[in-house]
Amino acid sequence: MTKFADVTVGAELPPASYPATRLSLVKYCGASGDFNVIHWNERIARSVGLPNVIAHGMFTMAQAGRYVTDWAGDDGALVEFGVRFSDMVVVPDDDTGATIRVSGTVEEKLDGNLVAVALTARSGDAKVLSRARAVVRLP
Repeated sequence: MTKFADVTVGAELPPASYPATRLSLVKYCGASGDFNVIHWNERIARSVGLPNVIAHGMFTMAQAGRYVTDWAGDDGALVEFGVRFSDMVVVPDDDTGATIRVSGTVEEKLDGNLVAVALTARSGDAKVLSRARAVVRLP
């Protein structure tokens, strides 16, 4: 578990990668109730001008949230979390799918053992989340 006293402003968090496969998207459809066909049907996705099936924005955001809570060592430590969706995670129908790479930097230490973390999320060459920021309460 990351401790407040051990964290310094400007410190870079170790990067992590999260897979996005067609199977993970179908599972997310079931969990979220969002069965929009662009998230699982390539024919329809292409017919509306997309390059292929794309991951749900909230699926992508969830991976960034997971990244922060894994770093904090406590799922309940996340106090505030916001992002802007800046590009799509395109998920091909192959054995690999796509990868969402997340990294972070400690932006500031706040009162009450709170730490603000600036996040970056990329898939391929695209920055898929922008203005991503989490506030975490550390012990």
